Amino acid sequence: MSVNKMHTVLSVSVITALFVSAPWVPTSNAFSTPAASNFARSVHITVPSFHPSMARAPSKIGNSKSTTHLQMTTSTTPPTTDDSNDDDDDSKTSTTGGGNASMTNLTFNLVKSIVGAGILGLPAGIAAFGNAPSAMIPAVALIAIIGGLSGYGFALIGRVCSYTGSTSYREAWEKTLGEETSIIPALACTFKTTIATLAYSMMLADTFRSLFATVGLNLSRSNTLLSITSLVILPLCLLKNMAALAPFSLLGITGMVYTAVAMGIRYTTGAYALPAGKLLADIPAALQPVFGSVGARGVLNPNSSILICMLSTAYMAHFNAPKFFVELKDNTIQRYNTLVSRSFAISIAFFMIVAALGFLTFGAGSSGLILNNYSNSDVLMSFSRIAVAISLIFSYPLTFVGCRDGVLDVANVPAKKRTNGVLNLVTVGMLSIITGLALTVKDLKFVLSFGGATFGNALIYVFPGLMFRKAVKDMGDKATKGMKREVKVAMGSLALGVGMGCVGAKMALKAAFT
Repeated sequence: MSVNKMHTVLSVSVITALFVSAPWVPTSNAFSTPAASNFARSVHITVPSFHPSMARAPSKIGNSKSTTHLQMTTSTTPPTTDDSNDDDDDSKTSTTGGGNASMTNLTFNLVKSIVGAGILGLPAGIAAFGNAPSAMIPAVALIAIIGGLSGYGFALIGRVCSYTGSTSYREAWEKTLGEETSIIPALACTFKTTIATLAYSMMLADTFRSLFATVGLNLSRSNTLLSITSLVILPLCLLKNMAALAPFSLLGITGMVYTAVAMGIRYTTGAYALPAGKLLADIPAALQPVFGSVGARGVLNPNSSILICMLSTAYMAHFNAPKFFVELKDNTIQRYNTLVSRSFAISIAFFMIVAALGFLTFGAGSSGLILNNYSNSDVLMSFSRIAVAISLIFSYPLTFVGCRDGVLDVANVPAKKRTNGVLNLVTVGMLSIITGLALTVKDLKFVLSFGGATFGNALIYVFPGLMFRKAVKDMGDKATKGMKREVKVAMGSLALGVGMGCVGAKMALKAAFT
């Protein structure tokens, strides 16, 4: 990619982020509702007409100004299915009616849900199998392929909702695979939010340590994390009303766009280029660029599965698929598929840009958090750290509450027993455990890849495929031949996810402990 083209792409990204970042009014303070689908909170949806708590409360929300708690009831009438032509697909099938959100609004919000701090680890994923610039060729292909498969899983969930009349992930599972097994996605989402919270703590430690060093305050990683957690994160997590924090999730996409622009400037100007980049001497030897001869062929190494599994974490937004489907105006499956394809295409392009800029700048020296590679005296990147840090601080409690409530749900703690005292005790206990893990585990690449290989792959590939197969089977003769044939495709995606997960988990563990 030429320098001019690169600047054009990055400029468009900046304009897009500024357009998306208009203020909005939170619709509810219902973060305290029990939710087996708490992972929705970890991706920070900001669509005005619905709220993350809707993942468990599937009532349709049509008024964006509503401030009441969501109702816990829903219509269970399945949609009608046109089987007049058994060879037709289901792209124009009528659904549950749809909401009031436009295609444009939901496209931007889905992109905001997908593009998060997880992409800052992708350069390290590439470095896991290659150290030459040509390693970017298969890396770009993997980013596109995994993005496409992730989008397909996201689309399958919405279609299952259409077939079954469901408006939440858990309801879709219960109507296809049975209520008695609904603990499975609940556990997966609880563990996934726990991993997300752990990753946030690790990022906070590294980011704030660099920011403190910029102003001459040299604290250890442990002291930095303990200070930020006790003085900032804990008080926020003890809040009983999280609605006021939700708008700050908008800082996430803005910070990511600014970071991409800053990384582009540093790459094109050669500030960290070997052998004599002007900022090269300011960074430790372990974080300096390292390039070798292992290029495109490195993708044949099983270590490439580490990048694949990191991508499963980075693309994770699937527990929100029902909400996007429900709130889409005129939500035919054809329009929903268009929403998904556009959003994932934009996200894939953004992932490619950030991954390429980071790896082409630092090669095999890329840190699990690419911001660590940049000098503490680099003012341009210091602003990026500030933006990411602010986003993490206000996103952390939203994710943590999902993790905490998920644990309480799995433990079958009834709502009436979730007093302020119990919530405070559980909050302090869980936050202490997560902080302790973050102090011990320092390899963000491992956390992202292992989380993606296990629970991420289950939510993206396995669960959607299982629900789709059962939904089509339950339709009987009303299912078209196209749907029945596609079951094989969904099962293929499921099998691929299981295979990638097994290999990825093994390689992540091997890389971390050998």
